[in-house]
Amino acid sequence: MAATRRTQTERREATIAALVVAAAESLAELGYARTSTIEIARRAGVSQGGLFRHFESRLDLILAAADEVRSRQFDDFRLGLAALDEFSVSACLTLLRRATRAPMNAAWYELLVAARTDADLRQRLTPLAERYHREIIEIGHALPIAESMPSDELDTMILGVVHMLDGEAITSVVLAHPEHEDLRLEQLVRILAGQRLFDSESAESAHR
Repeated sequence: MAATRRTQTERREATIAALVVAAAESLAELGYARTSTIEIARRAGVSQGGLFRHFESRLDLILAAADEVRSRQFDDFRLGLAALDEFSVSACLTLLRRATRAPMNAAWYELLVAARTDADLRQRLTPLAERYHREIIEIGHALPIAESMPSDELDTMILGVVHMLDGEAITSVVLAHPEHEDLRLEQLVRILAGQRLFDSESAESAHR
């Protein structure tokens, strides 16, 4: 039986998807400056002309890639939560750290850094970043820990933890300290539980 031919709409959607994925992968592997339309088209198996039939500019495609990264991160995080046998703050933080260290998430970091000196990118990326943060907060409010913390404090804590792990992910590329990572998560768990970082026995040891 002959294979069913794809419609023009299906071919168009497949080409756009391939370009978006290629752009995201190039950002993660090569960085913002080296992610050219030539490189993206090569990875996607599309001509330069084909690329610009679907995206008016490199920046439009880059932003579509940023949104793809955002979508994948949330899908993966929700799947990770659903797979937990029992929710715990520690398991949630471990999932979050894994998300910040995911290779594809490097594309998001590349754009954040580039936006510091690129006004056009910064202006266009800001709404995506705002949406990203809103979705992070929405997930946080759906977790059991949300019941034990005032809403405004919870929002600040959620974003604070995400920013900390983002910074850790970026810094670890140059200066990794794996010996501190488990301890850092343990300290975060205790903070979120409203406990002191050190019990009295630990405090006495620290003073010795």
